[in-house]
Amino acid sequence: MSPGTVFHGVVVWCRALSRRVHQRVCANGYRSRMKKSAVSSASGGAHKGPAPLTPDAFAEACAVSRETMKRLEAYLALLRKWQPALNLVGPTTLHDPWRRHFLDSAQLLPLMRPGARVVLDVGSGAGFPGMVLALLGVPEVHLVESDGRKGVFLREVARVTEASVQVHTTRLEAMTPFPVDVVTARAFAPLPRLLGWTAPFLEAGAQGLFLKGQSVEEELTESRTQWMITEDRFPSRTGSGGFVLRLEEVRRV
Repeated sequence: MSPGTVFHGVVVWCRALSRRVHQRVCANGYRSRMKKSAVSSASGGAHKGPAPLTPDAFAEACAVSRETMKRLEAYLALLRKWQPALNLVGPTTLHDPWRRHFLDSAQLLPLMRPGARVVLDVGSGAGFPGMVLALLGVPEVHLVESDGRKGVFLREVARVTEASVQVHTTRLEAMTPFPVDVVTARAFAPLPRLLGWTAPFLEAGAQGLFLKGQSVEEELTESRTQWMITEDRFPSRTGSGGFVLRLEEVRRV
């Protein structure tokens, strides 16, 4: 199956999921964010929230091919291996990685503009959401990460999974702007600072897709003192209480 076919299939799934995510129950016991329950971790500790999303349930729900799932599973294996040394993600999130990281990233696909091909992922860290978007078929993804050690990790993931990414081990503000269709970021910076750093791309017409927490309203209020923003907000499909912030137009006041 070609990357383009995989990409199309995932987009179709995500659009369907956005209409029914609060009602759907997957075979693995996946529930919407409105039905949380206590579950036990592999170590025996208690975790509050829905039962972990299994890889099989993720693959079925996302219509992801076996080949692509193998690449995503290889990515997760590397994440677990490098986590103790680099602290790539919050340790508790690895109890439910397919929801907290992979589904969290995949939910951006149906929100991208039709025909978008080039994604700039800033503050990539462990590679979410950019690496997942690349593995799901986005043709060209640029990962920007200033931490050299994390850059090594991202390049190793790209090598093992053959992801269509370019890793830029530098600060975003030091980069020469180039044409991109979408700018993504997760847990990178408060919106006012994020807009300042990504302005050369957003003001040139790129769409912004930012995974934000519950403080999104306060961040927007502060940002509007300096920016004219055309935006939409979508509740996160992961049940985290966060939002996807979609920016269609950004310009300085």
